[in-house]
Amino acid sequence: QVQLVESGGGLVQAGGSLRLSCAASGGYFGSTTMGWYRQAPGKQRDLVATITSGGNTRYADHVEDRFTISRDNRKNTVYLQMTNLNSEDTAVYYCNIRRVVKPVYTYWGQGTQVTVSS
Repeated sequence: QVQLVESGGGLVQAGGSLRLSCAASGGYFGSTTMGWYRQAPGKQRDLVATITSGGNTRYADHVEDRFTISRDNRKNTVYLQMTNLNSEDTAVYYCNIRRVVKPVYTYWGQGTQVTVSS
């Protein structure tokens, strides 16, 4: 059973930075896409950024110049470096891993709270 363990959330002042980590275990992680999504109160869960096993990245427009996603395939870990945070970044951030070739799967982490105070 694949497990995703997130860490690094917390409270930060506007303009500050945080780094989220998500470690995957319990499965085969070749040819996967790992990523971060976020969900603010009363809103749907939205894409923040994704990265493939080969290092191809994708970002939501509103974070592209401030957030950086990276991945260490040896550690099966994905990171999200967030800079210049603002109150609109306040949300629960969820790690995701998916594989679209056999064995096909998708898993979510438990979420980590990021709160930006103004």
